Amino acid sequence: MLDPETIQAIADELAGVTTSKQLIPLITQRYPGMTVEDAYAVQGVWARGRLDAGRRVIGHKIGLTSKVMQAATGITEPDYGVIFDDVLFDSGAVIDFDRFANVRIEVELAFVLDRDLKEQATIFDVLDSTAYVVPALEILDSRIEMQGRTIVDTISDNAALGAVVIGGRPVKPTEVDLRWISALLYRNEVIEESGVAAAVLGHPAAGVAWLAGKLGQHGTALRAGEIILAGSFTRPMWVDRGDTVHADYGPLGAVTCRFR
Repeated sequence: MLDPETIQAIADELAGVTTSKQLIPLITQRYPGMTVEDAYAVQGVWARGRLDAGRRVIGHKIGLTSKVMQAATGITEPDYGVIFDDVLFDSGAVIDFDRFANVRIEVELAFVLDRDLKEQATIFDVLDSTAYVVPALEILDSRIEMQGRTIVDTISDNAALGAVVIGGRPVKPTEVDLRWISALLYRNEVIEESGVAAAVLGHPAAGVAWLAGKLGQHGTALRAGEIILAGSFTRPMWVDRGDTVHADYGPLGAVTCRFR
């Protein structure tokens, strides 16, 4: 286990990337004995710094829940991060490319809760506690060197969350079979990726149930009103300045953003 001073120092390094946009070296290469619990401790200290700066937690993201994402990263277990109020955008937003160190896009479903979720939540508890599900794009922004990253690196990095774009048509979870929601991901009018939501642990609500259990282990919970990104069902797509991103969810509408 890392000592509190080292955990604080790593969190400060990660926070500094927001200004410098210079990726820091792999944490696990410098601290080879670092554990998953150490990584969540780093994430927690980093998150408290954001709260102290006046930001507000509005939800959580789940990462690495699908085989396609695990294959893309070489990491074989899920992780999670925190969503703050200043990284949420509506569909159609024009987003400054320079606010990120790098930009990749993932296609996801966002669950908006109307009840708290207990630690032992099942898929059915998740569905019962969800006000609606809505299409979303996750903008990934890695603050750590990407080659050779482990689960410890990604957790420390708030699961590489950069921002969230939400749009399309909200639906109650009982209105559709969430497993079969599909999407086409375009960059500048060209389809780059496609996928089906069942790729997320067999059912996207399974990711939310997993998260409820993990947060319970760390002494917190999913709360009513929170937005939960359930995990990507496409590979991450690299984006450059000037690119327009469009995700077509068929009957659930579309989510779009542009990077300037």
